[in-house]
Amino acid sequence: MSRSLIVEADGGSRGNPGPAGYGAVVLDPESGEALAEAAEFIGTATNNVAEYKGLVAGLRAAYALDPQARIRVRMDSKLVVEQMSGRWKIKHPDMKPLAAEAGAVFPPGQVTYEWIPRAQNKHADRLANEAMDAGKAGRQWEPGNSAAALTTAAAPARSAAARAADEAVATAEEAASPAAPAVGWGSPDLGPPATFVLLRHGETPLTPEKRFSGSGGTDPALSDAGRRQAEATAAALAARGTIQAVVSSPLRRCRETAGAVADRLGLEVRIEEGLRETDFGAWEGLTFAEVRERHPDDLDAWLGSAKAAPTGGGESFATVARRVAVARDKLLARYAGRTVLVVTHVTPVKTLVRLALGAPPESLFRMELSAASLSVVAYYSDGNASLRLLNDTSHLR
Repeated sequence: MSRSLIVEADGGSRGNPGPAGYGAVVLDPESGEALAEAAEFIGTATNNVAEYKGLVAGLRAAYALDPQARIRVRMDSKLVVEQMSGRWKIKHPDMKPLAAEAGAVFPPGQVTYEWIPRAQNKHADRLANEAMDAGKAGRQWEPGNSAAALTTAAAPARSAAARAADEAVATAEEAASPAAPAVGWGSPDLGPPATFVLLRHGETPLTPEKRFSGSGGTDPALSDAGRRQAEATAAALAARGTIQAVVSSPLRRCRETAGAVADRLGLEVRIEEGLRETDFGAWEGLTFAEVRERHPDDLDAWLGSAKAAPTGGGESFATVARRVAVARDKLLARYAGRTVLVVTHVTPVKTLVRLALGAPPESLFRMELSAASLSVVAYYSDGNASLRLLNDTSHLR
């Protein structure tokens, strides 16, 4: 069985373009031990060039350790991850040779790519900052340079806001010269976003009683109140006139809600299996108090970890997040640049919002989402997402 290694890489530019450097680390996936590090000051460059160079250095370090290893690359650059995964085209002339160089280190299929939040990429980010600090001082980066690490702590290369801005203009940077300055938080070059209008289904008989109602229960229909909510939503969306397609969870309450809107708009409803609600296992149909009484330990575990599943073979929030993310990516590929009504449930809506914000799993417990409420997320071609609306019920008043 081939060995597995994790490569984490990052790059930064103090000015974009400006003084730039990269950092990369190879980790043992079991122990988390750093097996190799690489960092270098590369002169004046953009963030994206620095990130690609960090990727190449990390892959080469992993290859030196084991050419047969299976590599999992983890980076907080959505642009690099999506381009190297083959989902986004590479347009900028400076990116193409670097991507080809990265792709040639290991045979095709031996490397996979995963996007992670910046907070989970601190090791590579620290190395990149150390390299930039060393370059500023006129010396080469050396492993374990504590002075550089102290300087990094005092003056990071990029704040969270700066990184967000970099990601927001990544495609614009690709279309222009590498020396073109990034302006504002977006650019016409990004094109129209894919906009998901997220509609939670209308009420069912279980909704007012606050009972667990997932994909493993009785699949209830809308109540009279839920049908009125669906019609009110349909009227409001028809008046706005922006919806171009309708997609629904396969569960009955969503199909009925989606059908009311689609009939008003003259559209067809496309079913997406990945949008179904969590399977709550043995908790289906129970209130929170009843679950607390019957399954207290399992409930505590579920509230404490996204990886914990409900009693009786239900789904964890981590499992739901994976399938919702797959469904999201399918819809983004199908509806690029279009406005789509996505009719689904509490957990998928909250999950899409959480992923758009880069928020931790526990944020699911800190969002209110009413029946027949509307939320909106816009997805840009550079991978940036913008939450535009959350839990709007004004159309129901």
